[in-house]
Amino acid sequence: MERGSSGAHTAPPAPPEPRRALRERIDRLVREVVKFGAVGGAGVLVNLLVFNFVRHTTDLQVVRASIIATVVAIIFNYFGFRYFTYRDRDKGGRTREMTLFLLFSAAGLVIENGVLYTATYGFGWDSPLQSNIFKFLGIGIGTLFRFWSYRSWVFRALPERAPARAESFLEHEHPTTARPADGAPAVRR
Repeated sequence: MERGSSGAHTAPPAPPEPRRALRERIDRLVREVVKFGAVGGAGVLVNLLVFNFVRHTTDLQVVRASIIATVVAIIFNYFGFRYFTYRDRDKGGRTREMTLFLLFSAAGLVIENGVLYTATYGFGWDSPLQSNIFKFLGIGIGTLFRFWSYRSWVFRALPERAPARAESFLEHEHPTTARPADGAPAVRR
């Protein structure tokens, strides 16, 4: 009881367990999406800068310049995802992680550059503006695939720890308090 209060001080009731668990899962997902977006946004910038640099300083065809830019962005993104977005995830099996990352990144590369290839060679849209628009569109579609695959297969979540039960905490805190097997209140010895 606090000084000057006339009754016991009670905390507001905690939300029901399933609702709180759902809210925590949603909060974790939102934080993950924000971190993925930050790294991915920087990766998009790297991708577009390298693409335009290679396209305007070399005689490479549009899709080849795009593939080089995508590979540079994949390398950049790996370090961002491993050491920022998914730093709390399972770090065991780096060979497996790297293999899966490269596999899913290659699939994303095909998706991303397939859009650009179709626009450039299928429809003849190959002005610098059109190339950048379809490169950006391809990055967007590839990003959806990458987000799903990276979080599901590459940077797997560690198993959640079960919350400690209040009773077990109290038993360890007060060894002289015994709790009967029938669930009756604890008796102090």
